[in-house]
Amino acid sequence: MSNSAPFQNPMPCVETSQPKITLPKNATDCHCHLFGDMTKYPMMNDPAYLPPAVSVEDYMQLIQKLGIERAVIVHANVYGQDNSLALDVIASAPDRFRAIGLVDESITDAELERLHLGGVRGFRCNLVNQIGLSLDAAKKLGERVKQYNWHTQFLMDVEKMPNLRETFADFPIDVVIDHMGRPVIEQGVQAKGFQGLIDFLKTGKAWSKLSAPYRTSKDPLFYRDIVPFAQALVEAVPDRLVWGFDWPHVNMAPNTPMPDDGELVNQIAQWIQTPTNIQKVMVDNPTRLYGF
Repeated sequence: MSNSAPFQNPMPCVETSQPKITLPKNATDCHCHLFGDMTKYPMMNDPAYLPPAVSVEDYMQLIQKLGIERAVIVHANVYGQDNSLALDVIASAPDRFRAIGLVDESITDAELERLHLGGVRGFRCNLVNQIGLSLDAAKKLGERVKQYNWHTQFLMDVEKMPNLRETFADFPIDVVIDHMGRPVIEQGVQAKGFQGLIDFLKTGKAWSKLSAPYRTSKDPLFYRDIVPFAQALVEAVPDRLVWGFDWPHVNMAPNTPMPDDGELVNQIAQWIQTPTNIQKVMVDNPTRLYGF
């Protein structure tokens, strides 16, 4: 057990602005964390953090306001490997929701099948905080879920793993890299790790999420320093990208202002500058990756 209390996350922005852009039909948020009634969905012992007091209904209202019709739930690690909340949300609207689960090597084949039938399309591996599966364990589990056409979603710092093509050369399933690989602003788009990410995406075995600019931006209100990274990805590999809010923005750096989710939608027009590519990133690519 930890000797210190877990971090209590602040509430996300309540007065979210109305976006100035209109998203295409079936626009998809590919990265959200949902939380429910703790009596129905209890947290694991000694969670890494305490979520804000938000509900699934809060998220539904948010995406309706912002023009998002589909979503991918990234199962929050405060629930451990009990993926019940995500499965219940998917069951409530199976045409609109999919999920990325949390599992480990001990999971049974029967449970993997149950998760797949429930709308789970991959599992997450956190290499930044070293939570859960290691890279080797993820590879072994990948062999078991190939039959379901799942992928592994990695949270990683690409500048610490600059040779992604070689690292994942024999990985058995597709790989999704969270948050543009968490680029290092000071090193720019020509940094070895970021260019390695682009090279990896060009293999057709990987995807990345245009998401969470506030995780590495040095511009805490507008994230203008992330624009070149997003644009470089879209220019190079528009068919291998999806987009996400990362709502409700948990575990942000201290003293970082909460994002305005309406402004995050507006940024899509800066990052993805043609209607054709907006359609790909917001609709077509999620349809292929998550099996909507």
